[in-house]
Amino acid sequence: MDWVLGMTYLWLKAGHVIFVIFWMAGLFMLPRYFVYHQESAPGSPESALWVTREAKLLRIILWPALTLVWLLGLALAITTGAFGQGWFHAKLAFVLALTAYHVWLAGYAAALARGERKLSGKRLRLLNEVPGIAAALIVILVIVRPF
Repeated sequence: MDWVLGMTYLWLKAGHVIFVIFWMAGLFMLPRYFVYHQESAPGSPESALWVTREAKLLRIILWPALTLVWLLGLALAITTGAFGQGWFHAKLAFVLALTAYHVWLAGYAAALARGERKLSGKRLRLLNEVPGIAAALIVILVIVRPF
């Protein structure tokens, strides 16, 4: 029985890491898409292509990956009793912040689709660093478990 539980844990962990990679890839790609979108002429065929690309990235990769990251992550937390550990609370805070960032990106994609270009390309390039910084901090929390 312990073997079955151990294998379940390993499969949950593998799935969680796989979908974190997919999610992070999408979080890195979408702001770059926004930069290219904003550099295209408003109302142009190229601009319309970027709207389609952004929507597909959200629908096919980002939303499913986010959902599976949360489901598998919560299953892991329950399985390991992580809710009582300080490092997990900090990790959870960063994951909540990344989730909020994801939702904000989806809203910005909708604004771009309506023709609203609220941010500069430079600001979007800076925002592209958010997931990398968050991922580095999350990995440190999970691997080092400083508290």
